[in-house]
Amino acid sequence: MSNQLEPISINDIEGFAIGHWTNLQAGTGCTAIVAPQGATAGVDVRGAAPASRETDLLKPENTVDKIHAVMLSGGSAFGLEAASGAARELERRGIGLPVGPTTVPIVCSSCLFDLAFADPFTRPDIEAGILSVACALDNCAPGSPVPEGNVGAGCGATVGKLLGPDHAMKGGLGARAFQLGQLKVGAISAVNACGNVVDPETLKPIAGARATPDGTQIIDMEEAALEAAADMKMPLDRTNTTISCIITNVSLSKAQATKVAQMAADAYAHTIRPTHTTNDGDTIYVMASCSESVPDLPLDLIGLVATRALEAAICSGCATADGLGGLPSAKDIAQ
Repeated sequence: MSNQLEPISINDIEGFAIGHWTNLQAGTGCTAIVAPQGATAGVDVRGAAPASRETDLLKPENTVDKIHAVMLSGGSAFGLEAASGAARELERRGIGLPVGPTTVPIVCSSCLFDLAFADPFTRPDIEAGILSVACALDNCAPGSPVPEGNVGAGCGATVGKLLGPDHAMKGGLGARAFQLGQLKVGAISAVNACGNVVDPETLKPIAGARATPDGTQIIDMEEAALEAAADMKMPLDRTNTTISCIITNVSLSKAQATKVAQMAADAYAHTIRPTHTTNDGDTIYVMASCSESVPDLPLDLIGLVATRALEAAICSGCATADGLGGLPSAKDIAQ
């Protein structure tokens, strides 16, 4: 096995297809990660305000052992409708768990809060879920790039909100993947964090809370929080979250997939300052396609590569976003 991590397209990981539905004008969208043949899955929920569907069935003691899609969506709890659309489209295509006269697709979902960004009354719905799955299955080709930035679940994402929405910056959706020998691991992340996003190697800010509404200086949110102490207040409670999905070609049990998700959560701590706050609903899914061609590998190694992939996806989600809705992006700050 090569000891070098090689960047690859996330679409090079066999067994998965990825598609977006985006409403740029309304500032919202959803992203479907589809496993047509099913995938063993686990989940780790660290945030205190999650909006999710079908996470309980991923517990190792429960009997459903494969899922067919993860839906990442904007729209807060309203966005859970997109998962119902995904299930309808998967059923129409014959993808799911055979149950009597039909198939029942198992679709897990997590949503982020983007209602305060643009149009609060336009949310990803059943039709959006249908279209994102159709995009994944009809347009996804091996090796092709996955659109990033203001797309899908990251369309209305923002970061750095300690000083209020006028001081925030644009977040977005990132997708990155690595190969190590035969092991392939990718990560998709919609970054809508309360905290700042920083480069994990240099610790320099990529996007976050700005000192003034019209300025480009990004403050250190953790230091600002310490200085504010008891007077620190969030303008809106439970309005932040970073939702992510790890995909891999290795064979994992549900318990192992859950452990990889727990390990990959380190990526949040490495790139988001602060993270896992009471105002975040941070969630990470892991989906394993269980390719027979990949040998057994140490779980810690898989978790390490997953962490690296998720770090890269989080940073890319902010670095590739464009300014939108009056908020600047990392691109604007760099100019």
